[in-house]
Amino acid sequence: GLRVTVLLTSSLMVLGAGLRCVPVSDLEIRKKLIHGGQLLNGLAGPTVMNAAPFLSTTWFSPDERATATAIASLLNYLGAAGAFLVGPLVVPSPNGTSQLPLMSQSNTEHIKDRIEAVLYAEFGMVSLIFSAALAYFPSRPPFPPSVAAASQRLSYRRSFCRLLSNFRFLMIALAYAIPLGVFSGWSGVLDLILTPVHVSQVDAGWIGFWSIVGGCVVGIAMARFADFIRGMLKFILLLLLSGATLASTWFTLTCLTSVTHLPLTTATLYTSCILLGIFLNSSVPIFFELFVETVYPVPEGITCGVVTFLSNVFMGVLLFFLTFYHT
Repeated sequence: GLRVTVLLTSSLMVLGAGLRCVPVSDLEIRKKLIHGGQLLNGLAGPTVMNAAPFLSTTWFSPDERATATAIASLLNYLGAAGAFLVGPLVVPSPNGTSQLPLMSQSNTEHIKDRIEAVLYAEFGMVSLIFSAALAYFPSRPPFPPSVAAASQRLSYRRSFCRLLSNFRFLMIALAYAIPLGVFSGWSGVLDLILTPVHVSQVDAGWIGFWSIVGGCVVGIAMARFADFIRGMLKFILLLLLSGATLASTWFTLTCLTSVTHLPLTTATLYTSCILLGIFLNSSVPIFFELFVETVYPVPEGITCGVVTFLSNVFMGVLLFFLTFYHT
């Protein structure tokens, strides 16, 4: 049920955020606590990323499901958009691209204090969310809103066998996991990637913010359109992925200034990155709905769990190669 899962998830987030705030002077112990906190936060991630289709099936009628999935999944992305702003605006940049006074850049104690302020604020927010879920978060409505919500689903073992033997599902899963996984890892370290072209972390944060906000708006609009006109999921995804291909090609050619001689300006970087984020982020709820329809009656949580795992694998591959970025 949703209540037990959400309470478990939010409690892991509280513990993870709390471990990162423990005031220990020994840096080695502090590093282990932070890694432990990040691990607990990562264990909570699958519910946040996968629960949207299950939530919409449990609580909403069929003609509202795509919109509900879009809102539930894209609100998660809005939180990430907030992170793009909070980090650069609260914590001074140490990478030489900041426009702040030199004293603030070199003052490591000031940077440390600002990072700790962000960590304490995050701990307070997740504690508040956990308290709200503990006070009231029902598992399901009094009456099922649809036949799908009331129907019996396959067991875990049969579900995995059905998913792994469904070639169509595996193809759609790769179409989701490769671009979304790579983009999620890439956008998370955008300030590191854009530092060689002298883009500040504040500018990189604004690029990430607007790409996610734009993706949320377009994604909800596309999901509402899919609710009105059934059978258009594949066509919508083809349009969105075509737009993402063009935007990423533009960004790549712009950065290869020595080869293409295209102008590398703040406006071109903003526009290409934001368009890429809009096209890819808005495809998430459409993919989720397509997954659920393709493998029904496999439970939504298992279906989305498998594709999220694949997405995280490709994100991990990208971040692994980025560890060798400077060498």
